[in-house]
Parts: sequence; C-alpha cells; structure tokens
Amino acid sequence: LIFAVYTFAVGVVKPEHVPGVPREARTMSGLALWGKCLRGIIPSAVLIFAVLGSMGGLPGIDTAICTPTEAGAMGAVGAFILAALHRRLTWPLVKEAMAGTMRITAMVVFILIGSRTFSLVFQGVEGGTWIEHMLSNLPGGQIGFLIAVNVFIFFLAFFLDFFEIAFIILPLLGPVADKMGIDLVWFGVMLCVNMQTSFMHPPFGFALFYLRGIADTLFKNGSLPRKVESDDIYLGALPWVLMQLLLVVIVIFCPQTVTFFLDKPQTVDLNKATEILQNLGR
Repeated sequence: LIFAVYTFAVGVVKPEHVPGVPREARTMSGLALWGKCLRGIIPSAVLIFAVLGSMGGLPGIDTAICTPTEAGAMGAVGAFILAALHRRLTWPLVKEAMAGTMRITAMVVFILIGSRTFSLVFQGVEGGTWIEHMLSNLPGGQIGFLIAVNVFIFFLAFFLDFFEIAFIILPLLGPVADKMGIDLVWFGVMLCVNMQTSFMHPPFGFALFYLRGIADTLFKNGSLPRKVESDDIYLGALPWVLMQLLLVVIVIFCPQTVTFFLDKPQTVDLNKATEILQNLGR
C-alpha cells in the first residue's frame, strides 16, 4: 500500500518519471485489453494462492493441507504446467531451472552447516548468555531492544545476504526476544521486513542487479534514450529503502498490522469445565 501511494504521488507530481505506454504501442483497448491482462495475471495468481493456501498461508482462512516442502513441490509442478501451456517447456529451460535450483539448494545447505557449527561453538563458550545480558540491559526496554536490533540488522545486510542473517543471526536474537515477552511471530515478520531492504541496496542488492540487466536490454533495443548507470539505479532505489524502513517503524509501533491475522488465544473457564466434567461423570 505504501509503495502504491508513493507511485501514485510521483505520477501526479512528476508524471515524466512514470511515463505511460507510447500512443503508437496502444494497439488494444476495451475488452481485448482486459482479456490480455487477465490471461497474464490469472495463471500466476492461481499458482501463488494454491501454494500459499495449501499450507495455510492465507490470512484468516484455515486451508493447511500440506507442509511447506510439499507446497513448494506443488508450486514446481504448477510452474511446469504453466510453461507447457505457454509452449515454453523446453529441455534447455528445464535444465537451466534445475541447475539454478541445485546451486541455491547447495548454497543454503552449506550455509546451514556453517551456521550450525558456529552456533555450537558460540553456545559452547556461553556466547548466548553474553548476548542475552547485553541486549536485555539496553535502555528503553522492549522498544530499545527492537530499535537496536533493527539498526544492527539493517547495517549487517550491507555485508551479509538474507540467508546468512536468517541462519546465523536470528537464532541468537530469538531467545532474547522470547524472554522479553515479545511475540516471536511478530518479531520474525518485523525482521523479514527489515531484511527486505538488503535486496534494494548494494552490495547484495539483487533487485538492483535485475533492474540493471533489464535497463541494459531496453537500452540496446532502443526503448531507453540513454544508458542507465549503476548510480542512477542506486539513487532511484533510495526512496524505496526509506519506505521499507518506514514499514519497519509501523510494524514496531503498530503490532496489530501483523498480529491481527494471527489466531486469537482461546481462554477456558475452569469452573465451567469442571462442571461439565462432573456432569459427564454422573
């Protein structure tokens, strides 16, 4: 929503920064245009909702029928089906997808092995206790702890990518947050929102690398009037990083933005339960 409001505001204030499709490229209108848009959106949307819904990932709806691993397999099968329907399911494409999957899986497994080794050594020298004492004594209580952790994670993302932080750093922060009475689901969502900024700033800004590749392609085919430099992309990403940090602040001071979708704890009236059990015993 924040990104949409910002994009709309830029379109109103500086429309030249978000130009529309050239008039000569507007070859469709009305129902034909809507049909083309829906044909491009619906298959991907169905695949996304099928994967999330199968493991109960839809807010407010209990649709869990499989584990995340099984849901991932369902997503892979769905991607194969979509590729076949679009007549793009070729052996080179399958080979490239399998090679990419193997590289990412190997990277994650080795990071997991390294993080586990580090955790065992760190806990063996009472590092966890030292971290707990240091973070628990920060001024400001929970708010001070959350601000310090988010600042630390933000700057750490300049040197480590998402996987290293998730496997090495978060296991050290989770127990401290739990002992301070912080909801771990909300805490995890907040840190994930923070770590999303690592995709938008160097040196591990994967979104920036993808955008640079797209910009080079558009320049080569004449769609862009000039070559887009890395500095242009970094400056253009700055507002989005700031909005992401604003979202972190909103999650910290308005936790209902996350906890509203969680299952509410159910309370049990002990007296009523005892009465029901006594009636059953009779």
